[in-house]
Amino acid sequence: MLIGGLAKATGTKVNTIRFYEDIGLMPEPERTAAGQRTYTERDVKRLAFIRQARKLGFSIEEARSLLELKNTPNGKCDKASDIAKRHLLRVRTH
Repeated sequence: MLIGGLAKATGTKVNTIRFYEDIGLMPEPERTAAGQRTYTERDVKRLAFIRQARKLGFSIEEARSLLELKNTPNGKCDKASDIAKRHLLRVRTH
C-alpha cells in the first residue's frame, strides 16, 4: 500500500508518518520504481502500536523502547513493566 493507504488504515497524518520515518521510529519503506513509498501489513501494525502508545501518553522514546522490547521475543518483561510503571506514576502525579 502507499503512504495514503497507511495513513487511512491507522488514522495517522502523512506528515506524521514521514516524521516517524525521519527519526527512525518507523523503518524506511521500500519504494516503487517511481519513488513512491510502499508499506506492508507489518508497517500498519507497527504504526498502530505507536499511535496507541502515543494516545496513552508515552513519549516517543518510551514508544521506541517498547517497540524494541516487543521485537525481542525472548527478552524479559521487566523492562516493559518498568516503562509502564514510570509512565503510570507520571500520569498520577500530573
